[in-house]
Formats: sequence, C-alpha cells, structure tokens
Amino acid sequence: MENQINLAGMEHQPTATARMSKELLETAKKQLDEISEEDYAKIMGMVNVCKREWRSILHKTPDDYGMTGWEDIYFPADDGVPLSGWYIPAKGGESNKLIIFNHALPMSRAGFQGHLGLPWSSFTDIEIDFVYQMKILTDAGYNVLAYDLRNHGQSGAANGGMSGIGQLEWRDCVGVKKYVDNHPRLSTMKVALFNQCLGAISQWVALDKHPELFENVKCFCSPLVPHMAAIFQAFTEPLGVSQYLDLLDFELLKAGGFSRAEMDPKKYVKNLTMPLLMWQVEHDSWTKNPETDQATFDAIPGNNKELIWIDSTLRFKDGYNYFGRTPEKVLAFLDKYME
Repeated sequence: MENQINLAGMEHQPTATARMSKELLETAKKQLDEISEEDYAKIMGMVNVCKREWRSILHKTPDDYGMTGWEDIYFPADDGVPLSGWYIPAKGGESNKLIIFNHALPMSRAGFQGHLGLPWSSFTDIEIDFVYQMKILTDAGYNVLAYDLRNHGQSGAANGGMSGIGQLEWRDCVGVKKYVDNHPRLSTMKVALFNQCLGAISQWVALDKHPELFENVKCFCSPLVPHMAAIFQAFTEPLGVSQYLDLLDFELLKAGGFSRAEMDPKKYVKNLTMPLLMWQVEHDSWTKNPETDQATFDAIPGNNKELIWIDSTLRFKDGYNYFGRTPEKVLAFLDKYME
C-alpha cells in the first residue's frame, strides 16, 4: 500500500504499549503492508463511525407535544466541556421524581432525523423521537432532565470530535449528576437513570470510576448497550475486511479513540448493583446477537436485573423506538423502584 505508516519504534511509546501490545502492533504493521487502498478506505470508514463529522439537530422540542414549564439548562461535564439540555417538569406540576435521560450515537437529546435526508440518512433513514418518549415519562409523573453528550446536539466540541464510546463521555454523566446534586430542587428528588447505547456505556464507566456519586440512584434503564468489538466484526464481515481488525484498533488509537478491548462494556459492570432494566434487539444486524448482549448482561453482578429481547433485526427502527411504542414494562419498572 502506498503512503505506508512507519510503526518502527511505536512499541516504546507509552500510549501504544499501554493500550496495544507489541505483538498486536506488529500484526497491525503486517496488515498495513498487505491491505489494498480500497480495503484501507473501508477500515477508515469504521474509524469514522466513532468520529463525528456532522451532528443531529434538535428536530423537535417539548413544545411539539404540549409540554409546559420546561427550560433550557446548561452545565459543565466533569472536565469542563459545556453541555446543553432541557429540564421538563412532570405534567400538572413538578413531582419529587427525576429521570436523567441521555441518548445514543449519533443522536441528540431530541433523537435522530434520518427521515429528513442527508447527512443523517447516510447513517440510516429512520426517525427516532426521544421527545415523545419524554412526554410519556412526564405524563406518568416524572420530571425529566435530558441532555446532549459532548460532540452531539448543542453540547460542546471536545477530543477532536472523537467518541470514546464511553471512555470520554463518562465525564458528561458525572457532570450532569453533580449538577443535579448541587441544584436546590433537583437534589431533593428521587433519581433514576435512562441512558441509551453510547449514553448507557458512558454511565457504566462513570459508575465504575465514581460509584459514590450514584449511590442514591433508585434504578437504571440501560437499553442497547453497545459492544464495539462485535459491532466492528458485524460491519467488516460483509465488506470483506474483518481480517484487519488489529489494524482497525491501531487506526482508532491514532485518531484519538480507543481499542475494541478498551470499549468492552463487560469491563465496567462491577458497580451496576441498582435495579437494572435492559433491552436489546435479539437478531440485531449491527452486532452479533443474541450471544454478545446476553454475555454482557450475564456479566452484571446480582439478580436484580432484567433483559428484554426485541424480536427484530432493526436496531434503529425497533430498538431505539421500543419505549415510545411499548412503554408499559418500562413504566412498571420505574414505578416499582421510584415510589
């Protein structure tokens, strides 16, 4: 391949050896020597799954569903990145129950607008409406705090636009919880978490690093937790480049991201001890299911957990829209632990 990258000496750099062994670096160099320009472009396309070149817009607001009394809010992540969100009180007036709600990649707090065309439809042409899901929650008596993760929606840019699939965004989960804990009213409320996909693994890492901050969380809805090794395997197989996954790891590190092993959600489960409800797409075409997500669920300690399987292959259409279409099980779970 032309314009090859010289990896000589990389095994002596701390950022390489700490995160990718000498053996894997040598394998990546060998793969780089062998790969064609066409296949290298496919591998870089996988890297760009984690790098945001465009953003989802707020294509809906609480006004679209007649929610009242809501307000824009702003607060810093734990490392200072400015985050933007909404606070929406329960229908009929503020209650004593708060849901902290965040989103998936490449969405925003409002959801996803693939139905509006490019650039979003290059990812998928499906609409995801999280604002409608917030209406369901507020109608059920919950206040909602929804926010955009870094590099998404209206929140600040950081880390060169790279998503760490939780390895950077955990700082946002810590920032929102500190905002709640220091707020004169929100700090007195019962708290539950409703974190999806990227937001879910980000919360798992936050719990791993700062369990004391989340001791008062009553329960956790954690749908569509991603396992990037399985996602990259599923993406690269039809492209004919699954043999280059070590090279993909190295290119992810070079871009400011993280390796497949570092992004494994099973590494961050030890403090997932509150009541937990997950849902996953059973035959998800984006990953290797049901075995991958079942293994993730099985790694979570304790017995106060439940996994709902959605009988579908469609992660976006049926996974992210599950709560909006069939909220009964989720509301029953929240009502049980938030009373």
